[in-house]
Amino acid sequence: MVFDVDRPYRINPQVAIRPESFGGIAYHHGNRRLLFLKSKTLVDVLDHLDGHESITGAVDSVTSTPRVAASLITALASLESSGIIDAR
Repeated sequence: MVFDVDRPYRINPQVAIRPESFGGIAYHHGNRRLLFLKSKTLVDVLDHLDGHESITGAVDSVTSTPRVAASLITALASLESSGIIDAR
């Protein structure tokens, strides 16, 4: 499936996100995968996913810088392929 920034996403129900000083830690209880999130801004976007009808909306809620937004979208695509987030 292609990552669609216009679709609504959510944190997978089997995933726990723990904020840290460097960004955060994502743990998937289903596949036991642990990921280090190296950006506090990325963790902020993950916190806003449920309140927006698209990835673009969630990203725009935390940054207005195009370069940062592009980086966040790339990171979110990777999290989707890892099962950390999924389409609603």
